[in-house]
Amino acid sequence: MGAIWVLGESGPEHGLARISAEVATLARDLAASSGHEIVGIVVAAEPSEPATELARYLPRVLAIEDAAAGELAWSSVAAAHVAALAQGDAPDLILTGAGPDGRDVAGALSALTGLGVLTNATAVEWGDDGPSVEMSVFGGKLLTTSAFTGGRGIVTVRPNVTTAFAAPSPGTVDSRATTADALPAVRVVDRVSEAGAAAPIEEAKIIVAGGRGVGGPNGFELVGALAGALGGAVGATRAAVDSGWIPYSQQIGQTGKIVKPELYLALGISGAIQHKVGMQTAGTIVAVNRDPDAPIADFADLLVVGDLFEVGNALLEQLRSRSG
Repeated sequence: MGAIWVLGESGPEHGLARISAEVATLARDLAASSGHEIVGIVVAAEPSEPATELARYLPRVLAIEDAAAGELAWSSVAAAHVAALAQGDAPDLILTGAGPDGRDVAGALSALTGLGVLTNATAVEWGDDGPSVEMSVFGGKLLTTSAFTGGRGIVTVRPNVTTAFAAPSPGTVDSRATTADALPAVRVVDRVSEAGAAAPIEEAKIIVAGGRGVGGPNGFELVGALAGALGGAVGATRAAVDSGWIPYSQQIGQTGKIVKPELYLALGISGAIQHKVGMQTAGTIVAVNRDPDAPIADFADLLVVGDLFEVGNALLEQLRSRSG
């Protein structure tokens, strides 16, 4: 019987990244439908905490300690160890998140193992000939379904397409040592920490986002005030980020973050397909725009036609009066 491997990424404060919990949940469903063994793998300078968290979702986790993972690019270190494991008993499927680290490690693993890669999966099912992978392509305009010619490969899973939930009982964590071939050292020359919301934007239940229509950095003061009053996070379109009005860490869309909040309040956002890709799975989408024919009107649950500053300030006043 083959195996499905899940590569766990370290998140904030050495814990498990949320995307890895989502991927692990998806992997459990695939293992149940295919009868495959499922194994989690964590490569880190301090793997104990993320490995223990990953074991809440998977029956077995291998923890590989390597100090280089804290000094060099994680993807190169992790790929070397996972490729070494695959030499002994290669899995049928390797799953990882479709974030920056996940994309990098998938490419490195493909080069080391010869396995093909399918990226940015929005759904994965197990068929008679192996995994069947649904992917969003052409900026979200189309969905395609693909498979591996040999039935085996690597899949990167898009954030927020699966809701993470723990297994009925936690799994075990085993420490593992591997003899990994050294790859060219990719050194981390700088780390940038962003001050922001209490939770990462990908995990926010409420997001207030601004686009070109907010007019400039001052416009994001209203966006931030609304987000604060609602207990949410601030998001933005690429146009706003490219204009220098807000940091890239808040960008939502095809080249930014993929989010799935319960409420998405869009201020001055036209709703171009590149932005829609990043927020279309929100529970409720409320948009404020002067143009009743803006593309966002086609998929928003509620469109308020009007000046975003008039509407936004009126909403802010109501929220403050209620909290007071």
